[in-house]
Amino acid sequence: MEKLSSEESNRNVHSLSHGGKIILFTCKRDSAVNVSERSGLTFRSFYFEREGNAFLKATEGAAAISRKLSAHVDIVTCKCAVDVQKRVKTAFILVTRKSEKGSSFQYSLLTLSSSHRLEPCIEFKLSYKMKGNVCILQGPTVLWSHDNSVFYTSPLAEGVRKSPIQISKFLFGELPIHKGQLFALGLSEPLLTNPSPTLGYLCEEGQVFDGSLILPHPYICITQCLQVLTADRVDDVLRCSVIAATSNQQLVLFENGIVKDTCEVPFEQAEDIQMVDTGRNGCLFVVSFKQGHVCAVWKETFQIASCWSDVSSVHVDDFLGCGTEQMLLLFRNQGVSREPLEKFLITDLCGICYSCGQGSEAPKTSSSPQENSLLTLQALESRLQSGLIVLQELESEARVKDRVVQQSIRVLTDVLSGRENVLSQPEQEGLVALWDSDEESNDETLDDKMHETPALSSRPKIDKLWHRITEEQLVVGLILTADSGIPTSGVSLSLLTEPGQSSMPTVIQTRSQVFWLPACSPSTPTLSSSSSGFTFSEPAAKRSKQHIASNDFTACRLAVTAVTKLAPLLTSGCVKCCAMLHYVEKAEALFPGSSPTTAVLHCGEVSVDIHDLCQKPLLQNPQIKTDEVREDLLSLLTVLDYWVLHIDSPDYSLGDIDGWIKRRQGFKKIDMIPEYLLLDSPGPSAPMLLRWHQINPFQGDLSIHSSQLQTLQFLDSMLSYLPDSCLIQPVKCTRSQSTAQEFACALEKEVLSLKESLSSLLCVKDDEERTKEHTGHGEIPEPGSTEDLIRCTREVWQRNVEKSRVRLNPLVDAGRYREMIQRISEVKMDADLTALQQAQITLVS
Repeated sequence: MEKLSSEESNRNVHSLSHGGKIILFTCKRDSAVNVSERSGLTFRSFYFEREGNAFLKATEGAAAISRKLSAHVDIVTCKCAVDVQKRVKTAFILVTRKSEKGSSFQYSLLTLSSSHRLEPCIEFKLSYKMKGNVCILQGPTVLWSHDNSVFYTSPLAEGVRKSPIQISKFLFGELPIHKGQLFALGLSEPLLTNPSPTLGYLCEEGQVFDGSLILPHPYICITQCLQVLTADRVDDVLRCSVIAATSNQQLVLFENGIVKDTCEVPFEQAEDIQMVDTGRNGCLFVVSFKQGHVCAVWKETFQIASCWSDVSSVHVDDFLGCGTEQMLLLFRNQGVSREPLEKFLITDLCGICYSCGQGSEAPKTSSSPQENSLLTLQALESRLQSGLIVLQELESEARVKDRVVQQSIRVLTDVLSGRENVLSQPEQEGLVALWDSDEESNDETLDDKMHETPALSSRPKIDKLWHRITEEQLVVGLILTADSGIPTSGVSLSLLTEPGQSSMPTVIQTRSQVFWLPACSPSTPTLSSSSSGFTFSEPAAKRSKQHIASNDFTACRLAVTAVTKLAPLLTSGCVKCCAMLHYVEKAEALFPGSSPTTAVLHCGEVSVDIHDLCQKPLLQNPQIKTDEVREDLLSLLTVLDYWVLHIDSPDYSLGDIDGWIKRRQGFKKIDMIPEYLLLDSPGPSAPMLLRWHQINPFQGDLSIHSSQLQTLQFLDSMLSYLPDSCLIQPVKCTRSQSTAQEFACALEKEVLSLKESLSSLLCVKDDEERTKEHTGHGEIPEPGSTEDLIRCTREVWQRNVEKSRVRLNPLVDAGRYREMIQRISEVKMDADLTALQQAQITLVS
């Protein structure tokens, strides 16, 4: 890299900032070079070095614009814009050359690629020379005006296009909406009959809109330059914030076409407005004027921050690479040197200031720092007040939503319970109906649906609702019958408390199970639990869906149970619970091709009173076949913990395990479902239910429903009967037991992983030390005198001391240590997840 040379014989120098660097473009005519490259375009990029307080050259290059001797090449304008196809911001430069006959002008838009080469982007020919305001906006798109018409071209436009409207006093800009909208703004011709004298034209969409949404009509004639800060479409209406500089020496802020604030500026003939984002210190508007004047205005307070004169150009970028923007002011040279980067100032007016060639001249500040600080505090106070207003509005909306949700829950509960409900007027709740319909149209719609849809039963038949109280738990059960017209894929039962003193019902936390009951034919006396192996607690505000073993209720009867703790329900003495059946209907039964829908059915109420509470033993007479016995059995299967053990004897047959269980004292057969055996001990312990399923003479499954202590006692006695080579493995258990077992295994795996990792790491180190000792063992010479013996002994002692120190503070390889930490972290994460599941189940239960 080299410093910029002061020799500058080129003319027509243009500059722009891109990526924290300054790029200078120059049209060059040099007779010393090859005549075939008479006219060309050169560029040089510079970066700022803080230590040297100077700009150093980074790259340079050149491109031949014309090979003809008579060609005259000029730079029209240069600017950074977004390349839509590459989706990056790129430097563009527009150059022109006049034809030999002078009848046309050839224009070329060049782009500076990432490889630091000038590449052609757009080329077009005009019969006139561009004058006035010429803009390069995103696309890239070139916009200009000629004879009260707007012209534009881009890579996608395929040539030069003309706007269909005739306007005067042109202003070009870009709306920051989605991909950006390029617009031209001006006054409509008097001959045209337009509803608004201010017209806007969207170049890409070819649409005409009301220009007063951006600038009011009186400001069109006096506005010299503008910049759109924010823009959005609300209900197809443009909402935007615009900053504009007028010929009345004013900087005006517009909100949706209305003047919000003004600031008097000390100069005339504004040319450009740029915004500087200084980070936490706010934003600045930098306005450039003709005759080399620049003015900076704070965005928050809309007060002048500083002014400069004799400025050739102003650039906004992160020249220091600190993450915020600064403005670079390049001053005009008054001496012999024509170097454009010899006198400059880099500042953000918030503590950053680098200057060269300025001497002791300080920027002309309009107000003292104390006054600026006061104005900043006032702006922050107003922003805080507006934020509080927004927060109050959000809180009001949240209260309205809560009130509507509570009313909706009450109405839903009344509808499911069959009670009448009184609805308030939608206007009183601040609601608007989504559609209006009368009773006749509803009746017609229902009649049409009845004719179009096949007549199918839409609800399962509820046979009986019952409840039991056992071990301080309330069990609510439901017996239902479903025919082939009700295909379902999931069934569960939930409980809701009746709204008493509270304003809304409460969902009771329950654990739901589904059981297949024996068919009506006496030849299939079986009872299977479709969810006994997957018992889980439902969240307080959500019901759990139990997936059953079949997707069809064809000629089947089901028992659905829900269990919950009794004590929290009896705080008010008496409580009524609504039983709600949830099931998922197959959509093909109603509308072929549609998705499954969830159905809810109110099945009745269960009343529990603390004064009439009495707990009766369940299954007192298991030999009789009544509905009471079946309900008692279902209640026990729901309440008791259960295990399914797989017993495998590879060497010997298992024998008659079913007969051995029946011969044990206290076991009774349940005649209602013969597969289950009941052990009802006279003590305070809970009953035990057993079911043995023989797979083959060497394998079988044992289902146990009881407490943990009873299960251990029974298995201990059973091991004395089974062969010694038997293997007993748990297959299923309650979710709490399964999660506890998984948690214990995860902790064991974590401890073993830590032990093995540390052992392997230290063993590698010990092996290396042993190898070193074995290698150097023969290198110790045999002592020939007492001094040699003492010296050798001292060396051995020092090695032993060093070895002991290393073992107490071992040094290990960093790579192996990182691998060990990664393995331990993965195992520990698994253990933490299992612990979290265990904690959630413990809290729920």
